[in-house]
Amino acid sequence: MKLATLTLALLVSLLLSPLSHANQSPKNLKTTQKKSIDIDYLLYLPDDYKHNSHKKYPLLLFLHGAGERGADVDKVRAHGPPKLIDQGKSFPFIVASPQCPADSWWDSEELMLLIESLEKIHPIDPARIYLTGLSMGGYGTWELATKYPEKFAAIAPICGGGKAWLAARRLQDIPIWVFHGAKDPVVPLSESQEMVDALKKKGHQNIKFTVYPDSTHDSWTETYNNPDLYSWLLSYQKN
Repeated sequence: MKLATLTLALLVSLLLSPLSHANQSPKNLKTTQKKSIDIDYLLYLPDDYKHNSHKKYPLLLFLHGAGERGADVDKVRAHGPPKLIDQGKSFPFIVASPQCPADSWWDSEELMLLIESLEKIHPIDPARIYLTGLSMGGYGTWELATKYPEKFAAIAPICGGGKAWLAARRLQDIPIWVFHGAKDPVVPLSESQEMVDALKKKGHQNIKFTVYPDSTHDSWTETYNNPDLYSWLLSYQKN
């Protein structure tokens, strides 16, 4: 199953189409729900998608780092789940990998509109929506989950950080697995440590923190190559 390049909009035509969206050609889609939004993303559908019309699938939203920003969505294939999919790995998730525009930062409201639109188009299980990201995407993961904690069953931020005091208040009920390289010269280990410490201080009972002692900024390759991450995510669902 290859990744398909999509952009968000014209939801009515997609909703009326009886065809699978597993191998669609590029589309220029827009929507104006709450705000104007024009976002490119890679979409992966599981191998059995065409043959299970009544099945609900988990959704994994992947947020890339600063180096993959721009107007060429194929850049998002450089790391993480999109890279693994291009190498032939199969996932039990629907995987959506949006691209952040050049010189911009992840917009939580825009990402939420993307998730809501995907839920209208695809048979997504609302109790099994997962979130992960690396570097800038790690920051985006913390921010998006903090703003919409009711949406996610579990999150896995990699070498990121955020507003520790706010996350400690709002993420108490979300399982979290944090990853960071001990020798990271770009995003200091203290960024993740501060988030973890704040959550634990508030009594968070389900947070894991993996520090790779010899890793620098690339703490994501080992993380996304680890099948335990995906098993861990899938072990959780919203009540």
